[in-house]
Amino acid sequence: MPTFNKPPSIENHRLNIARQVACKNQNERPNSEISLLVIHNISLPAGQFGGPYIEDLFCNRLDPNADPSFAEIAGLEVSAHLLIRRDGEVVQFVPFDRRAWHAGVSSFQGRTQCNDFSIGIELEGCDDQPFTDLQYDQLIGISKLLLQAYPDITIDRITGHSMIAPERKTDPGPHFDWPRYLNPLGDKTNEIA
Repeated sequence: MPTFNKPPSIENHRLNIARQVACKNQNERPNSEISLLVIHNISLPAGQFGGPYIEDLFCNRLDPNADPSFAEIAGLEVSAHLLIRRDGEVVQFVPFDRRAWHAGVSSFQGRTQCNDFSIGIELEGCDDQPFTDLQYDQLIGISKLLLQAYPDITIDRITGHSMIAPERKTDPGPHFDWPRYLNPLGDKTNEIA
């Protein structure tokens, strides 16, 4: 588990332990309500980890010639609030009070436009490989902070991308261990991981 010089906290809608990276793919929320947490996975190229390409995609600087699969996605304007890398590093692209562009066409409990009211967390990974212990540790700790900071997010308002866009998306995928993630969140008073 990563160790930090300061306890994790959310300050001015930013996670203090995250490396902050400026991202233009964001805008104002239509209202101040933040009531949904969406878990994703991403790897670029697919199934490869550790390179600069996720950050490049979210910052609109992905080189379409760096990999044949990038030609189709290089022009996309997408983002997430956070990325949790395989080694537990956390990168924040968008402050939590801003609208990140992570969910696309989506619906949760009959309400569309999930980007308007959600926080999106990307796990560096893919549908056909397990996530790392460090990623679960970070995700659980961060989720506890989010549940405290944004009380309209409750455990029953944590979902996967595949659940809000089932016709289009499969992430976080069948290897994501929902009980491992959600069970520790049942008691928000537990110590932050």
